[in-house]
Amino acid sequence: MNEGNNLFYVCSLIEYIGRERKLRRADVAAGLGESVIRRIFKYADTFHCEQIAKVADDFITMCNLPTGSFDNVASCRYDVPGYWDIGAVYARLIEDVSDGTDLVSKLMEVYSSWMSDALSRFNSDLFYQSRQYIAECYRAGTILAA
Repeated sequence: MNEGNNLFYVCSLIEYIGRERKLRRADVAAGLGESVIRRIFKYADTFHCEQIAKVADDFITMCNLPTGSFDNVASCRYDVPGYWDIGAVYARLIEDVSDGTDLVSKLMEVYSSWMSDALSRFNSDLFYQSRQYIAECYRAGTILAA
């Protein structure tokens, strides 16, 4: 797998775990920690051969991730985007704003930013916007007028 595919897998796994444990995605990334995320990134081509539920459960157990109360799936009034779909949005954003920066470092930055909560609002349409628009919003630090 290439770095883009590995990044997509890691972001999708973070989304899956967030839904499973009802945690903000920033809390999942922080709970896993940069060293574990680097491991997942490095071996994503192996991890993707397992069911994502099993891989998620292994990392939930290993990192002792708690169950929270953030349930953006239950509060969604419309069709819920899949965890692969949201993983792709994050992966594209991270690639677009990395500017040659290490992708895992940029992943940690993006997930700990305001954008993570904005992308988790499934009742908005932000995650459906173009990758260029999402990247420009991230760079600006706010949702830009259309």
